[in-house]
Amino acid sequence: MTPTQKPQQDPLSADRYDQRGVSASKSEVHDAIRHLDKGLFPNAFCKILPDAAGGDPDFANILHADTAGTKTSLAYCYWRETGNLDVWAGIAQDALVMNLDDMACAGATGPLLISSTIGRNKHLIPGEVLAALINGTTAFLDQMSDLGVVIHHGGGETADVGDIVRTADVGFTAFARLRRDRVFVNAIKPGAALVVLSSSGQASYEAHYNGGMGSNGLTSARHDLFHAVYRQKYPESYDPATQTDLVYSGPYRLTDPVPTQAGDPDLSKLDMGRLVLSPTRTYLPFLREVFQHLRPALQGLIHTTGGGQTKVLHFLQGIRVVKENLFPAPPLFRLIQKASGTPWHAMYRVFNMGQRLECYVEPQAAEDFVQLASRWNIEARIAGYTDAVATSDASEVLVKGAYGEFVYR
Repeated sequence: MTPTQKPQQDPLSADRYDQRGVSASKSEVHDAIRHLDKGLFPNAFCKILPDAAGGDPDFANILHADTAGTKTSLAYCYWRETGNLDVWAGIAQDALVMNLDDMACAGATGPLLISSTIGRNKHLIPGEVLAALINGTTAFLDQMSDLGVVIHHGGGETADVGDIVRTADVGFTAFARLRRDRVFVNAIKPGAALVVLSSSGQASYEAHYNGGMGSNGLTSARHDLFHAVYRQKYPESYDPATQTDLVYSGPYRLTDPVPTQAGDPDLSKLDMGRLVLSPTRTYLPFLREVFQHLRPALQGLIHTTGGGQTKVLHFLQGIRVVKENLFPAPPLFRLIQKASGTPWHAMYRVFNMGQRLECYVEPQAAEDFVQLASRWNIEARIAGYTDAVATSDASEVLVKGAYGEFVYR
């Protein structure tokens, strides 16, 4: 495929996503909200509101909500298989980070307020699971406090809604109030350097190796990786409207050892279930210091969640991003691709592929961002650059690497 070609969506891959009731692009969601007000700073990573909480024209508010998505279904299966409750603490972190790191990309790195909403099927999710979720939330907030990030817990709601929730749904709403001149608004220009931070490995504040999954693409990953035995054992863990051959159609049991190849890290302490259930890494400690020390060099911050390596397209105008030195795909993403047969261009559109935070920076400061990340034992690298495209209203992302060259518009 030449750099000027736009990759065609693989029909089989597209059908698999659609028939599972998920979307990599969330096009229907974007269409539904297209008419809504985009807030004070439309190119900020989160919607920025006037200061409704304080009535001060110099301040702004951010109100954000997100969940752990279908990762809870995998946690449910793993807990039922092994009896290990600690995976539920990871689910609490997943839902928190999906809120907090989005908000951090708009400049909100604390103080922050959070409130939880947990919907459960009481017949399947007992009190001990609720306790694990609540305790996991507290542990994460305490850890962030130790790292200088202040987050206040405002309680929440736990609802028994077995008529509409098959297992559990775990979400948070988060709030921040900050000065308008502290809001960060993406303004990515030609000539910027792209620094990416790894989503895998083990940061200094993580207890174990992180597979890098995050909380996106789980519907695809868990069904493509895990064995049909779970189709019969845990029918409550998937949508019964999904055609049978797309449900748990993979080769692995949850407790299987992780297959590795030469050059991979030592993953002998993990099994396949725990690899995929690795809690979503937060970059809050790093971003807090970025805003304290490197803000003048910063042009853009992108939390590469839904949309994977194409997420940045929502924040560009007349810009091409060339990604030519991304991290090699970590073991987890190689295993997903092999098990599913998903084309590599689709993998980069659906998954973060080993890098979940993008920093667009002045070139002379790029190495400073890499070094700052290393303080937290997070791998970072200069992965590409930006330039102008021929037409001012068009933008594109070019991914160049071992698996080909893919253009996304």
